[in-house]
Amino acid sequence: MKKAFQNSSSVLLALMVLFSTLSFTVDKHFCGSFLVDKAIFSEAETCGMDMENAVDNCCTNEKVVVDGQDELKHSFESLDFQQQIFIASFSFSYLNLFETLPKEVVPFKDYSPPLLVTDIHLVDQVFLI
Repeated sequence: MKKAFQNSSSVLLALMVLFSTLSFTVDKHFCGSFLVDKAIFSEAETCGMDMENAVDNCCTNEKVVVDGQDELKHSFESLDFQQQIFIASFSFSYLNLFETLPKEVVPFKDYSPPLLVTDIHLVDQVFLI
């Protein structure tokens, strides 16, 4: 169960990094107020009217650029003093939650139990009711 949780969380974090750094362009071509074509990662197809020679110039192109994050590594020094104190105190208190118990010493773990010659419960006539 723990292994499956670790694998799924690592895949989730990898996808989060991938989608936060992804950048793309959406290109739209309008003829008047009607959307003729929309394309992602490429140029949108025109409606066939020549945009430079048209008198009305009713066709427009619109580009929407979605930029991803470029810098993924943040330094600890870029944080202000209050944020540094919070991170240090939080990590110290979180790590101290998981103190391990002292290892229990079992002195008789290497010895085998004695062989029973007679059943002591029957000999002493002690029965559990």
